[in-house]
Amino acid sequence: MTTSLTATLPKSSSTTRSWGRLGLLAAAWLMFIVFLVLPLAIVLSEALKMGVGYFFNAILEPDAISALKLTILAVVISVPLNLVFGVAAAWCVSKHDFYGKSVLITLIDLPFSVSPIIAGLVYVLLFGAQGFFGQWLIEHDIQIIFAVPGIILATLFVTVPFVARELIPLMQQQGTQEEEAARLLGASGWQMFWHVTVPNIKWGLMYGVVLCTARAMGEFGAVSVVSGHIRGFTNTLPLHVEILYNEYNHVAAFSVASLLLILALLMLLLKQWSESRINRQHNNGDE
Repeated sequence: MTTSLTATLPKSSSTTRSWGRLGLLAAAWLMFIVFLVLPLAIVLSEALKMGVGYFFNAILEPDAISALKLTILAVVISVPLNLVFGVAAAWCVSKHDFYGKSVLITLIDLPFSVSPIIAGLVYVLLFGAQGFFGQWLIEHDIQIIFAVPGIILATLFVTVPFVARELIPLMQQQGTQEEEAARLLGASGWQMFWHVTVPNIKWGLMYGVVLCTARAMGEFGAVSVVSGHIRGFTNTLPLHVEILYNEYNHVAAFSVASLLLILALLMLLLKQWSESRINRQHNNGDE
């Protein structure tokens, strides 16, 4: 009797664990459907509500094309600059010890702790007509706020941490042994960087660039403050969607939002691909 009772205990506990796993898996799939698949389906259904012709008319409208061009311009300028800064900052933090290292790390993390709207207001206080540099900018006929430079500055601020924060732990994990060996073999600084450091961080670098690009494309708060909402000139795609929705032009708003949806899905695929390459690189390193 005792033997049979003890024999049934492991079976019941394993059954409980299997049901628990199934419950967690079902909850995860439910959340995936509710928070990702369902919104995607709603956006696409609303975008095509009045037919394919109306959909293409909405996304090919001059204001929508202008918003798309401005979004791409902000991404094309901000992402390479953040790429250079992120690699340089990660190199300094992970490979060297210097005075003020903690301050640099804090500055990198600053956009995570500051609201984008507050960041936009700071730019207005600095570069607006009544701002700290406002009079000097007016005298030299330079416009930053309510113009493209302000949008690029705001996008730069909110996307600063992504590349650096992805590379710092990766480069710290790799250590400095390979760079020291290359230095002993007579390699210069640039040779060490291009032939030793870059091959080791290339997938992590791509992962950070994908995150930075996705954040730049979808930025709303800081850009909304500094853009002035000038239709056809300083509106990015998220701002253009907001204007269309506020005008009760819902189908056009969802049509333009579908462009952001397509770009977001593309970034998600690139993110998953680069993440798998990083995991494969880690597994190869462990072996």
